[in-house]
Amino acid sequence: MKLGGLQAVTLLDFPEKVACTVFTQGCNFRCHYCHNPELVLPSSFHKVSSLSEKDFFSFLESRKNLLQGVCITGGEPTLHTDLYDFIKKIKEQGFAVKLDTNGTNPELLQKLLKEDLLDYVAMDIKQTFPKYKDVVNVDIDTNKIKKSVDLLKDSNIDYEFRTTVMAPLLKADDIYEIADYLEGAKAYNLQYARTGMDLVDENYTDKNNLMKKSDLEKIHNKIKNKFSKSVLR
Repeated sequence: MKLGGLQAVTLLDFPEKVACTVFTQGCNFRCHYCHNPELVLPSSFHKVSSLSEKDFFSFLESRKNLLQGVCITGGEPTLHTDLYDFIKKIKEQGFAVKLDTNGTNPELLQKLLKEDLLDYVAMDIKQTFPKYKDVVNVDIDTNKIKKSVDLLKDSNIDYEFRTTVMAPLLKADDIYEIADYLEGAKAYNLQYARTGMDLVDENYTDKNNLMKKSDLEKIHNKIKNKFSKSVLR
């Protein structure tokens, strides 16, 4: 695994768990608003200190009585062929696992679900399927995204779908269409994009690219009842 950092403790990333967050480097998307270019762009990988698996698992061993779970995020973790073994080893040490993913590797997701190696999954839904490239900036097979959605909705684990909202890339009607598609899911959350920092696309750092808080609140109020849980963050 190519690890690009570790957050020693988080009370936010893994619902109802005290956890750590480990970051993988490498991504098959180039989302304009992504605020982790050092995890996405190979030319920026050097900006963060690498972390060996040996050091990571030594850290976990030292936190067995303090942490309940591990969040694995990126980048896109499912690009790594050794992710399965990595997660299995975490589970063998007694920790719950949360995976953040863009849903482009349903085959691996299915294997992890089938073998009960995941406790929580957060999956990003970037745009309506016909407009996906507007956000991710690469050609993709959206059928893989759809399959991952179905896998999670049919699973017995906790999960959430989430959409990051940046006004030039996502309109109200797009969010309504996404919500209609996901209706009945356990959780669908909306989150504000970040600006004023290094992004994958520097053209989107202006705060004027953000949707007005009042507008997004109105959108959220219209869709939240379609799901068992829905938050705006």
